Amino acid sequence: MSESIQGRVRDTAFLSAEWKHLAMLNYEVEAAFLSKFVPRRTELDCWNGRVFLSLVGFRFLKTRVRGIAIPFHSNFDEVNLRFYVRRQHGSEVRRGVVFIREIVPRGAIAMVARVLYNENYIALRMAHEIKSNGGILDVSYCWRRADRWSMMRLEATGVPQALREGSEEQFITEHHWGYTAQRDGSTLEYRVEHPSWRVWKARRAEFSGDVEALYGRELAQVLQRPPDSAFLAEGSEVQVMRGRRLDE
Repeated sequence: MSESIQGRVRDTAFLSAEWKHLAMLNYEVEAAFLSKFVPRRTELDCWNGRVFLSLVGFRFLKTRVRGIAIPFHSNFDEVNLRFYVRRQHGSEVRRGVVFIREIVPRGAIAMVARVLYNENYIALRMAHEIKSNGGILDVSYCWRRADRWSMMRLEATGVPQALREGSEEQFITEHHWGYTAQRDGSTLEYRVEHPSWRVWKARRAEFSGDVEALYGRELAQVLQRPPDSAFLAEGSEVQVMRGRRLDE
């Protein structure tokens, strides 16, 4: 990381890390299906008239909170269920992500996210496997609730490609804001900084396991069917900035 970036992290970033091997399974849904999750002062964002819900698994590496590495909490897996919104800020359109559920393996990580951002984190036992064999990259993320394991898995081939302007992959990966509904009804906004990622198209993607217990019956009906699209993003260094309430 360059000296100028390090300075910016110390001054403005709450968290810095590397996000790697982001497996993204995308499900097209009706806009009304997600309306109850949309935070105040934002609206659903869509790509070519299509609204997406995404299940995303990735490696969270070299994590620092306010520049400090926390022992035993620097490298871990995360799986989140998210969708996409936008907010008009003057002449700028801010495209962002709203998380419905986030899974991590450490209780302390989940607690900090819940307290500071009111994000819906839960701590469960997790595992991952990333292997390459014969030109096939096989990535899986697993988590256990009670005595049952769930798994998302993606296979990709070839080499990662730069994002094509206007593509679905660009839409999914380049939402650089986060929005979270707060307990008092306001909305927290924070910026997530990272460069454009290269991606692999998936030749196979699947999700199976304890869906309804974690996500509820309505969301389970979506997640139990095959994804409408899937790809693997290479990832990069990431900075999560301090949030601010939009109603302040």
